[in-house]
Amino acid sequence: MSKNQTFSAIDLFSGAGGMSLGFSMAGFNILYALDNDSACIETYNKNLGNHGHVGDIYEINKTVIEETISRKIDGLDVIFGGPPCQGFSVQRRGEDNDPRNQLVMEYIRLVLEVQPKFFVMENVAGLLSTRGKPVLKQLEQQCEKAGYVIHIQKLNAFDFGVPQVRKRVFIVGEKTEGVFTKFTFPDHTRPFTNTPSTVREAISDLMITTDDETIHNHKADKLSPINLERIRSITEGQGRDSLPEHLQLDCHKNNSTHRHLDVYGRMAWDKPSSTITARFDSFSRGRFGHPELDRTITLREGARLQTFPDDYIFYGTKVQAAKQIGNAVPPLLAKAIAAKIKEILLAEGDG
Repeated sequence: MSKNQTFSAIDLFSGAGGMSLGFSMAGFNILYALDNDSACIETYNKNLGNHGHVGDIYEINKTVIEETISRKIDGLDVIFGGPPCQGFSVQRRGEDNDPRNQLVMEYIRLVLEVQPKFFVMENVAGLLSTRGKPVLKQLEQQCEKAGYVIHIQKLNAFDFGVPQVRKRVFIVGEKTEGVFTKFTFPDHTRPFTNTPSTVREAISDLMITTDDETIHNHKADKLSPINLERIRSITEGQGRDSLPEHLQLDCHKNNSTHRHLDVYGRMAWDKPSSTITARFDSFSRGRFGHPELDRTITLREGARLQTFPDDYIFYGTKVQAAKQIGNAVPPLLAKAIAAKIKEILLAEGDG
């Protein structure tokens, strides 16, 4: 089989397409993508093709997909995706039976109906915590009963060419007829990638923001007077604990146990960024202040730190676009996982 052979895949909970982009870079042909957010699908389709669809996974099954794309999906190579995971977050308070947790099992329901050779699921590290373990156990039991071997590992995107510290759990299901498995998680690829490893290397050429179309999604918002005073009072790499007392929030003062130390902070030039979140467009939500300029990083700078190329344009409101970028699996990380799966599929084809 030629190494140029393309393999088939489906993206569930696709968001703006970070995983699809990574798998496409590795040579996969994405037949169908699903998300319930129309702004995400607009971004997806305008960048990756017209196979993205707005829908509710509770209403999707194998027949619906086949009718939508006018082809059978028997023998599909991969299903991948990242079901919303806030219910497993270790930062979250409240009951453990968050309804969003059920989306993981809906993802698995569809996987087991389609029976791809592999599936890949991304989730927060909280899936391995006390909150997530009951769902993880249910997932493993159902998949193993259906003939899948489950591989679980926490990966840091930085190790795979992303200039960001971003730790997420990846679950790979491998359909096997016997006791032997072939999949292993990729080794660190950073030593072999010519990609930025620091904020400076990733975004230092974007100091000037524009209101025109020279660089898409690169418009800086003005800070409120109080936040402008805050950002001017700290230097690169500092967070809210370095703010003068009169600029700190009451809930932060004399509270060494407060978990959100990174709020009202600047990025450091010569380190990878902290995790880009769905609200990285807000100075008050994390260490999202520019290392040098008196502003929050722009959407384009956030996209660079997630390894989206500059010609990947995000649509919708600023808040919607920030959510699309922050929730995405970094394409270079997705590509590394996809490449490992492709190696196995190629070897099986040669066999």
